[in-house]
Amino acid sequence: MRAIPGVWRWRHNPLRRRTDLAEAWLALVALVLMVFAAPAVGVLCGSLTDTSLRQAVTEQRRHRHVTSAVVVRPAGQRAPVSEPDGSTVRTPRTRVVANWTAYDGSSHSGTLASPLKAPAPGATFRIWTDDHGRPAPRPMALSAADTHAVFSGICAAAAAAGFVEGVRRLIVWRLIRRRYERLDRAWARYGPDWGRTGAGS
Repeated sequence: MRAIPGVWRWRHNPLRRRTDLAEAWLALVALVLMVFAAPAVGVLCGSLTDTSLRQAVTEQRRHRHVTSAVVVRPAGQRAPVSEPDGSTVRTPRTRVVANWTAYDGSSHSGTLASPLKAPAPGATFRIWTDDHGRPAPRPMALSAADTHAVFSGICAAAAAAGFVEGVRRLIVWRLIRRRYERLDRAWARYGPDWGRTGAGS
């Protein structure tokens, strides 16, 4: 908030340099962009992400179907299973050879990750499949899609604010370098005669 008083302070100050006023105006513009533009970018990005994820959830729910799989025999070690929202099931699942009937009525068999602790032949458990009966991840929940959209919006707003601040710092750095370059040139011109009688000092 010091940007606004800084602009007014440097407007009629006799000690003001052009770079001082430029820095003050630059700080004010950066502040306005951070307050208004960065949140707008976040809202826009979050809204677009939410729309895209909701369409993906709708497609997943349309083309993924739950069915029952029948255990034929255990297939091997237990391992954690990833969910479509990026989380990992804490309880390890046992891999089994199983048979299941797809949404279109076709029969399938293969190795699946079973949630059963001690799967015995003939035991059943639910699995998700696509339209062709292939095992598929569970559809993403709307709550997970909303969480991803909010997080995306926050990250986009933060990135926009960081970009504005980065550009401001870069411009200020350039202004300071130009200021010191002018000072060096002036000192090179008048420095050797500094304090000498008749040198105009």
